[in-house]
Order: sequence, then structure tokens, then C-alpha cells
Amino acid sequence: MPQIPPRKAEFFKALAHPVRIRVLEELGAGDETVGELRVALDLEQSHLSQHLGILRRAGFVTSRREGASVRYAIADERITDLLQIARQILLDTAAQAQRDLAAL
Repeated sequence: MPQIPPRKAEFFKALAHPVRIRVLEELGAGDETVGELRVALDLEQSHLSQHLGILRRAGFVTSRREGASVRYAIADERITDLLQIARQILLDTAAQAQRDLAAL
């Protein structure tokens, strides 16, 4: 399937910003409104909305209107798993680097 590598690149490109990672990690704990996310992440609403739009278009989050608010949720729980795996890989890599330095 030759089209898979470019799609994977686009998938990871959508994750390639610390704010979007923070948004997904926050939503991993449960659905939140834009206002709740803004407070939890201490971001300006326009900045947050821009990143939520990218995540929504990439299929990482879903949104639904609740009265005057918009509530966001993780679109697929495997996204949360992916972020947890990435975190563990980074922690393991850092721990190995510390062990390597200690062995010098």
C-alpha cells in the first residue's frame, strides 16, 4: 500500500505541536468544553481553537454542541494509548541515557 506512508506522515504531523499533545492528554481524562480546556491548559481561546480545528480535521477529536458550548472528546481511545506509549518510550530512553552516563 504505497499511500500509507504519506498518510502516516500527515497523521504524525497533526500531532507535531506541544499544545495539541497537551489537548489530547487533557481530553484523555474525559470530554471537556472549550472553556474548560482553556482554563486547564491556560491558553488563549483563539490559540486553543486553532489547535482544536487541526485535531478535528485530522480525526483525533470529535466535537458536539451543548447549548452555547462546544464539547470535545477523543475520537478513538487508541490515540490515548499512542500518547501513553510515546511517553513510556521517552521515559525509557531518558533512563537508559542516565544509565549510560553513570557507567562512564
